[in-house]
Amino acid sequence: MDRLQAMITFVRVVESGSFSAAARLMRLGQPAVSKAVAQLERQLGVQLLLRSAHGLTPTDAGQRYFERVARIVADAEDADAAARDSTVNLRGRLRVAVPTTFGRLQIVPRLGVFLQEHPRLDVDVELDDRRVDLVAEGIDVAIRVGPLHDSAMIARRLGQGRRSVIATPAYLKNAQALETPEDLGVHQAVTYTRDNAVKYIFSRSGKEVSVSLHARLHLSAAEGIRAAVLADLGLTIAADWMFQPELKTGAVVRCLTSWSLPPVDLWVIFPSGRLTSAKARAFSDFMTRLVEKIDMDQM
Repeated sequence: MDRLQAMITFVRVVESGSFSAAARLMRLGQPAVSKAVAQLERQLGVQLLLRSAHGLTPTDAGQRYFERVARIVADAEDADAAARDSTVNLRGRLRVAVPTTFGRLQIVPRLGVFLQEHPRLDVDVELDDRRVDLVAEGIDVAIRVGPLHDSAMIARRLGQGRRSVIATPAYLKNAQALETPEDLGVHQAVTYTRDNAVKYIFSRSGKEVSVSLHARLHLSAAEGIRAAVLADLGLTIAADWMFQPELKTGAVVRCLTSWSLPPVDLWVIFPSGRLTSAKARAFSDFMTRLVEKIDMDQM
């Protein structure tokens, strides 16, 4: 077995968790799989796997090796697919990073279409509000909401979504009147931790008004913002898609609807310094179709 095949075998063993599972996946005998990994360990001079009665786990060296080699294997598979000029044969693992709330509400429920289109592709979805380092964490493609702060990123804007002042009817019933953007100064607001001292620009008929929110409660994730607003703890300024289910049922309402806020951008981004993989391009195309079919103002 050559070096590349041994690397592929090692990746399949780690992904499947056992020699026997990898053997079934690769349609090889288990002894051949064990021999390939042992040969790789001898060539590298390090132990890659810890074998126990509970299964196999990578050593620290094995985990580092796996993270690098998995990319090489994925690139090789992408090259094969590109040579065939088809995404039908995409296989392997695709790692996608998306903001938690956007992923939960908008992407995950629609992933069935993508999985049906690529039946040999496994998808790992990293739901995280962090600005994930794509290269360091082995992410193939990511979705970002809002401004991009790194101009070196390989990025494509998918669309824009409306932003609104959003609150529950119960909160508004017990709060002071909200008729102009300036009235926001006397309301309790729920904001992102990173948005301290941010000014919001409202516009109407050519007039612009800049206001800041008075917030006693700051949260680091969109899920926290949602929970606080739905608990009647204050109003927030957010993309409409973030409260899509509640806007439909009336559990929350838009305020100051005669005024508009700058829209929020939706981006697909790829790791810099690498060729974009066929799998990442396929997911980007899927997201483009998704956004085209759905009015972003209603997401």
